[in-house]
Amino acid sequence: MKAVITVIGHDTVGILHKVSGICAANNANVIEVTQSVLQDLFAMFMLVDIRSLSCEFSALSEALTALGKELGLSIHVMHEDIFNSMHRI
Repeated sequence: MKAVITVIGHDTVGILHKVSGICAANNANVIEVTQSVLQDLFAMFMLVDIRSLSCEFSALSEALTALGKELGLSIHVMHEDIFNSMHRI
């Protein structure tokens, strides 16, 4: 099982570190990361393996949402099945 994490907002030092730190603390293994910075706009897309998650999926989502609020970022976590369903033609 996997989850997709998206992060969008103003670029600051340490965004990747903080997001991946929450993933690591909850045993969500980061598989892939892509990020871009356009002027001062930061956008990141992460794919994480949640098979060994040490908390409920909702708790991981809440922790990342709270981090987003703290940093002034939009952070969304979506289960891979939901993501695939939304993007299937």
